[in-house]
Amino acid sequence: MSGGLTFLDRPNSYIGRSVPRPNARRLLEGRGTFVDDVAVPRLAHVAFLRSPVAHARIAALHTAAASAMPGVLAVVDGPALARVCAPWVGVLGHFKGLRSAPQHALAVDRVTWVGEPFCAVVARSRPEAEDALAAIRADLEPLPAVVDMETALDPGTPPIHPELGDNLAFERRLEVGDVEGAFRDAALVVEETFGFGRHTGVCLEPRAILADWNAADGLLTVHHSFQAPHMMQDILAKHLALPEGAVRVICRDVGGSFGIKVHIYPDEMATCALALMLRRPVKFVADRLESFTSDIHARDHRVTARMAFSAEGDILALDMDDLTGIGPYSVYPRTSAVEANQVVNLTGGPYRHGAYRARARVVLQNKAPTCQYRAVGHPIATMVAEGLLDLGAARLGLDPAAIRLRNVIPDDAYPCAGVSGIRLEKLSHQAALAKLLAMMDYDALRAEQAALRREGVHRGIGLSVFIEITNPSAAFYGVGGARISAQDGCTIRLDPQGGVVAAISVTEQGQGTEAVIAQVVATATGVPLGMVRVVSGDTQATPYGGGTWASRGAGIGGEAAWQAGKALRANVTAVAAAILQARAETLDIREGAIVDAATGVERMSLAELGRIAYFRPDTLPAGVQPEFVVTRHYVPKDYPFAFTNGVQASSVEVDVETGFVRLLGHWCVEDCGTVLNPLLVDEQIRGGIVQGLGGALFEHCLYDSEGQLLNGSMADYLVPMAGEMPDIAVAHVVSATASSEIGAKGAGEAGTAGAPAAVVNAINDALRPLGARVSRQPVTPETILEALGAI
Repeated sequence: MSGGLTFLDRPNSYIGRSVPRPNARRLLEGRGTFVDDVAVPRLAHVAFLRSPVAHARIAALHTAAASAMPGVLAVVDGPALARVCAPWVGVLGHFKGLRSAPQHALAVDRVTWVGEPFCAVVARSRPEAEDALAAIRADLEPLPAVVDMETALDPGTPPIHPELGDNLAFERRLEVGDVEGAFRDAALVVEETFGFGRHTGVCLEPRAILADWNAADGLLTVHHSFQAPHMMQDILAKHLALPEGAVRVICRDVGGSFGIKVHIYPDEMATCALALMLRRPVKFVADRLESFTSDIHARDHRVTARMAFSAEGDILALDMDDLTGIGPYSVYPRTSAVEANQVVNLTGGPYRHGAYRARARVVLQNKAPTCQYRAVGHPIATMVAEGLLDLGAARLGLDPAAIRLRNVIPDDAYPCAGVSGIRLEKLSHQAALAKLLAMMDYDALRAEQAALRREGVHRGIGLSVFIEITNPSAAFYGVGGARISAQDGCTIRLDPQGGVVAAISVTEQGQGTEAVIAQVVATATGVPLGMVRVVSGDTQATPYGGGTWASRGAGIGGEAAWQAGKALRANVTAVAAAILQARAETLDIREGAIVDAATGVERMSLAELGRIAYFRPDTLPAGVQPEFVVTRHYVPKDYPFAFTNGVQASSVEVDVETGFVRLLGHWCVEDCGTVLNPLLVDEQIRGGIVQGLGGALFEHCLYDSEGQLLNGSMADYLVPMAGEMPDIAVAHVVSATASSEIGAKGAGEAGTAGAPAAVVNAINDALRPLGARVSRQPVTPETILEALGAI
């Protein structure tokens, strides 16, 4: 970089500024382009007949009446669609022993959960398609439903897929150090069983897809509310037997995703196959009711764990058994084993104990499939360790903050390995804890709590320390055989008027990707922010990349944009040097002008340079060829992940008569490396905290013993609302990763990772004088009253 400047030193740096999102005005004016806004000629609509029971054999389908109804173009069952769309199996090679059965776009011979699609009606309008669905008669022969994950592995429980032999999809065991010896010699052992209820992502925009097969061009164009367009392109090409170049996936505006829009769904694959069959565009938009039974669910864990302590409060060992239910199939292509695997890797991760034993079992069941959702496994891992740590502190008579400061890995111990073997480059637990305790005025809150307890007011304070996986490298999916790119790319073009267009492979889901990429590009190229336009979400217009998942947009996509911007600036200054008869290293680009690097004096505008390069190249010196389009890719290679860390605190008041919890305040100190845009990072942290509080206190997909979802509507499924949320204060410690030049890690999931443990620990802190404790999420008023023995 000219003059030895870093990006933080550059006179026109936008890094670290709270820049508003460039797409905010467009969206606020209602000018967004979501899937349902896309209009194409001859558009047809598809509606799906979904299973009303958890498990049954499809004996017969009677579709003649539906086929004859007005507007109906086709009625297609599973066997017919299977001739167009090949099935898939959601396993990966590096999850040894992971098993799942072939899954079809429409169920062929059996339905395996309430909501599984097994017949499709394509009509000229959605209402006509839905009317025809009502005319289909399905003869379904009931089969035993495996609903309870606690009994799914019992010898008497029939396997959902007989060819697998039983309902165990995956098991992992890990043992490090002398676990038995540590528990034998411990001064204190605490044990708890934690329950984590199923919940699901309730996106502002439901899942939506429009597939348009143009036989004349040999091109399938898919407009998709999705996170990873190149992954979808690859999978559609594979399962529809098309060349990859014959599939174009466009993800324009996406109204939220949270991880649920990065998986392969049967109904979406069916929509694309139907477009091929009918040689016309077909659209599917999930309504809110079918979303609850067709979107992936998350969590659904039962963890029994124990922790050993010395008399002084040192953690000596942790022993954990995790059981999780994933529905009837492992979801393709990322698999439903990842969350349990993450729980094993992350539990106790912030702490310096040397003995650890974990077992994770992933079982099949006749419920909606579960898979990766915001902060995959992190809330479970954090709750288990933090819940046990609070329990140990209480039994030892130690302050919860003090026991954490005693046990976290010291800030000067990095790089090091966590107890599970994870490689940690640089974290800041001690600094983050110190900053949080000062920010929340911990001692004053404790004093206030003690005074109010004497008046019969039950307030509690809870802490949670966590680590978060971000910036996954090529070692994440590629080694297991999934064609999911770990790299991202950015192509930057200088236009004749001096503006730049950046095409980036990470996508905008509402989290501010466009803003961050624009900031990085503007800083790297020297072009004013207002003259940077970002293009994303189009496999035909952007470099190949992984898309948006695992908090990788800024850390991986941002570094690709930085490297492309640096290269373009070098190319531009080289051409300017030839015109100005100067040395390139003496020139720089600032605020859209070629300037003398030492003095900042303008030598030439970028618009003038663009005019010469594009329209009068004949005037350039011999041998000078402007290269004003640059592409760079980036993938981290020195660490499997860029781990971030943080600490959260929650203050609550519990009404012991009603069981209601009032959230009084929430604090978070987080270290995501270089903070590219403080406004957007804090928005992500706050949004993640709200989502984490939702899972801890409100959200729960409730099933009966027959596998029927009981609360699959917004009238019955509770989500956190603004009125229930506390003020959320956010601050940062910065430990930049050395794996990239910009030093950014991820921040999208940190809030969700730590919030549930903080609030549950706060509730238990409030209940402790009453001898009550909760360990099942969501913590509803009923849960608290049960713990108090009131019901």
